[in-house]
Amino acid sequence: MSMATIHISEDEAIRDFPGLLARAHLGVEIVIEKESASPIVLRKVAEPRGRLLSESIALAEAHAKETGSEPVIDAEFAADLDEIIANRKPRDTSAWD
Repeated sequence: MSMATIHISEDEAIRDFPGLLARAHLGVEIVIEKESASPIVLRKVAEPRGRLLSESIALAEAHAKETGSEPVIDAEFAADLDEIIANRKPRDTSAWD
C-alpha cells in the first residue's frame, strides 16, 4: 500500500520539521521545494540496522553459558579468516582528515 506524497516549501518544512519527521515515519513521501534549488525528497523510513558484532558475541557467550557448549568455528571458514587477516593492507585514512 502506497502512502500519499506531500509537497511543502522549505519555509514550511523549517516551521514544522518534527511534524514532517512524524509523517515520514508513517511512510508518507515528502517533497521539500525551494525556488532556487532542486527539491529534496524524504521517501521512507530507514530499515532497522542489523546486529552489531559485539551483540552477536554477547549472544554467543550467553548461549554457551546456558547450554554449557562453546561455539565451534568451521575449519574452512577459520582458514579463510586467517588468510584475510594475513593479507590485509593498512587502511588509507587520509580522506578522513
